[in-house]
Amino acid sequence: MPAGFRILPRARAVAPAIVERFRPLPVANVSDSMARMFAAGPRIRPMHKGGVMAGPAFTVKTRPGDNLMVHKAIDIANPGDVVVVDAGGDLTNAIIGELMLAQMVRRGLAGIVINGAIRDSLALAQQDFPVFAAGVTHRGPYKDGPGEINVAIAIDGMVIEPGDMILGDDDGFVAIGFDDAEKVLAATEAKQAAEQKQMAQIEAGTIDRSWVDATLKRLGCEGV
Repeated sequence: MPAGFRILPRARAVAPAIVERFRPLPVANVSDSMARMFAAGPRIRPMHKGGVMAGPAFTVKTRPGDNLMVHKAIDIANPGDVVVVDAGGDLTNAIIGELMLAQMVRRGLAGIVINGAIRDSLALAQQDFPVFAAGVTHRGPYKDGPGEINVAIAIDGMVIEPGDMILGDDDGFVAIGFDDAEKVLAATEAKQAAEQKQMAQIEAGTIDRSWVDATLKRLGCEGV
């Protein structure tokens, strides 16, 4: 198959048990546990009513404004998968709308991320099915291709491989590489436990804030 217009099998995917352990963790804490080096940019925002998106990535790279390969991905992705679409960030034509969302719900998918636009925004905003996108337009898509399924894609510098862990909440979404998933999970769970302890100290008025002045002094701030 020629590069640019092909459908590839997905060789691996994060395990369901890993997905479920990531599900209750805030995206912000996952991001911090990855050294704050991985993000898909502030444009990609949740468009649905609310709720967490979690599952293995089923990637699509498509020509801006064209959703033929997105339709195919919806038909062949596994229940629980998150379809992640690099549509070039173009907002001229919508990649999905209400009808495609209904098909994704029927197939049991876990969500969709689009580096591009949606339409039928009110209908999508009233649903719990996770939809993350860069914008909204009423102009519909073309269905001519080309595109690729299950290839590496990048959104604002964050590389996403097929089968990577995808997690999304109100702060946005993050991809955790397949090989890094267990280490990042352990680090995030530890961070979450530490933050819960810190919150309890704040509420009790026992939190140690001496680090603020210590840092200012170390940086040479006058007046501390």
